[in-house]
Order: sequence, then C-alpha cells, then structure tokens
Amino acid sequence: MSKIHFIDVTNRDTVQASRMSLSKLQRTLINMHLGKMGIYQSEFAFPFAKGEQSYIRANLGLKQKGAMGNLILEGWCRATPSDVGIALASGVRDLNLSISTSDQMLKHKFGGKLDRKGVIQQLKDTLSLALTGGANTVGVNAEDSSRTDLDFLINFALTAKEAGASRFRYCDTLGYETPDSIYDRVRFIAQETNIPIELHCHNDLGMAVANSIAGAKGAVDGEVDAYINTSINGWGERAGQADLVSCILGVKFGRGMEGYEVGDDLDLKIASKLARYTSYAFKIPVPLNQPGVGENVFAHEAGIHADGALKNHRNYELYDLELLGLDEEESKQKGRIITTGEYGGLSGFKHVYQRLGVEFSHDEVARGVLEVVRYASAHNQLPLTDDELRFIAQYPEEAKTVLTVNP
Repeated sequence: MSKIHFIDVTNRDTVQASRMSLSKLQRTLINMHLGKMGIYQSEFAFPFAKGEQSYIRANLGLKQKGAMGNLILEGWCRATPSDVGIALASGVRDLNLSISTSDQMLKHKFGGKLDRKGVIQQLKDTLSLALTGGANTVGVNAEDSSRTDLDFLINFALTAKEAGASRFRYCDTLGYETPDSIYDRVRFIAQETNIPIELHCHNDLGMAVANSIAGAKGAVDGEVDAYINTSINGWGERAGQADLVSCILGVKFGRGMEGYEVGDDLDLKIASKLARYTSYAFKIPVPLNQPGVGENVFAHEAGIHADGALKNHRNYELYDLELLGLDEEESKQKGRIITTGEYGGLSGFKHVYQRLGVEFSHDEVARGVLEVVRYASAHNQLPLTDDELRFIAQYPEEAKTVLTVNP
C-alpha cells in the first residue's frame, strides 16, 4: 500500500504570515528538531531571497554533517526562471515550484497576463530548468487547486509528471474544501495521473487537519503516496494551516485509519519540545486545548472524568502522554539563576555550560563560543534556550554563518 509522509512548512509558509517571524537561528533549531522527530522534509527557505543565503548555506552544511538526520531541506520558489536559477546557485537541490491555476487567480491575480496555456508552458519551462540545473526532486504546486476545475488540474499534474516532477501539491489555499470534497477530488487526480500528491490545507473554515487526512486517504486509495503539509502548532497565514502533531495523531489513532501507514519512523517524544520551543520563538502561547501537547490534554477535574481516568487512563485518554514526550519536559530552574547572553561574561558563561554538561578545553575556546552566544542573543532578542546553547557550542562555525546577513 502507498504511504503517508509529512512535510513541515513552518520555516516557509508560517514565517511569511503577517505578524509572525522567527530568527534564522530559531529556524535552524526547528529544522534540527524536525530531523530528530523523523519528519520527511522541511520546506525550510526561500532560496531566491538574498537574506536567506547564509542561513541556507549553514543548514545545508549541518545536514551534511548529520545534524538533521534524514530530513530533506526543500526550498520554495515561484515558477519563474529567475527564482529557479538563484535557488540552484544557493546549493538547494530539492525544490517546490508554485504557480496559480484557478480562473479566479488567472483573472484577478495575473490580470489576464497568463491563461491556462501560459501556465502550462511556464510550468514546463521552469521544471526543465530546475531538473537540468541539478535538482534532485521538484514538486509542483497548483495554488488555489480547490477552486480549479479538475480537468485542468489533471492536465497540470500530468504535464508535471511527464516533465519529471516528483510530486503534485494540491493547495487548498483558502481552506475552502471539506473532508468529503477533498477526498473525492484527490482520489480522482491520483487515479488519473498516478503521481504522488501533497496536501497543503489552510484552516480558514477550521478543517485543515480533517481535510489533510481525508486528502491523504484519497491519495492512498488512489494508489499513490501522500505527503501532508503541516505547520507546528497549526500556525500560518490567516487562520493557520494543518497542525503537525494533530495530523500525525489523526493518522495513527483516527477511526477508519487502520491500514494507512506512515512512511517514516517518527519519534513523537520530540513533539512536546518542538511545540514549546516554537511557541517560545514565536512568542505565542500553545493553546491549553492544543491536541497532543496542550496543558489540558491530559488534565481531568470533573468527578466522573477524574474517577474514570484514575481507574484506567484509556477511559478518557486516546493516546499516552509518554508517547509525546510530555513526561520528559525540562523543568524550569528555581532559586539562584545564572544566565548568559548578549552582555554575559566568561565566568557566568562557563557556569551555564557546566550545568549543561559542556566543558571547554581552555578559555580561548570558551571565549570564541561566548562571542557567538552574544551575537545569537542579540539576533533572537530572547534568552537563549539550552538547546540553542548546545547547538552553538557544538557547531560554532555554522552558528556564525546562520547569524550572518549581508545587506
């Protein structure tokens, strides 16, 4: 049977959302956590953007050193020759090319400059450029797929497949779909084209997770692999998009999902740490009722519920808190606290790292790492987390590169 994989787009789709931003260091740590979790791919960058180049080089270097496991680092581009050319020059070798396909977009976004024939031609040209330029994989995105008629979507997907595309991305750009509709449409496309399908669902009507899982079922039932696009904690443009942990839990524990297999070896014990780190980085609290990782997910107070949970937690809990790493969360320091950051000195810096179990061979090495820590603290404008401090000590040169932006 075909498999279901997960592609996280936090570092591309979420960071482009209004009022949401992450530092390059924070995005790097998210990639490392995703790699430890066993996620298939991170849409990690805009490789045509000048401000991304140092971050891209550092992350590709970290990937080469094994710091991100099997995680694929994929860059998002508009389906234009200039985007593709700059992306390939950046060193990114896995790409997704995006172009709008609905009549609404053709008329009111492109202003009639592109018709359907022009979209198909531009797709072929840019896909050929990417593949001849050395790309390993290229996915093609039909923006506003859910408002595009099926005949044209099938033509689009078949054209992409024949030109060498790895996957077709079905974009529910406005969160317009319902579970029934996306299942039917995606299954039909899968059967007609036999190309692996990505599901990219937004949450404008509150159905992004349900639609993603239904779409994945449609792809698998149509005998192709499915790739669910997710974001951490469901954050993204407008009302957000499909939450990573919710989608994984839905595939693993949802009724009717028996026999649908996840294609990667996931370590969900990373889930809680990833959710809370991303919350800290975005400065947005994790909702109390967030599936899997919210503080109330395993909390019981009402008499009937508390009694039932104490007798057997399966009475009111569908999955185990240990599965998600909630039993391994680091507790906050109490009492006398020494931190290090933008204005820290050597003594406090060494004390902090000793607490983390990190020793330096001599003070010259420690001073070099301290200098990077100071810049990283200024870069984030937040106290550095233990994982960020460990990362800087282990990969100081890559950390320097991440922190470098040349206007």
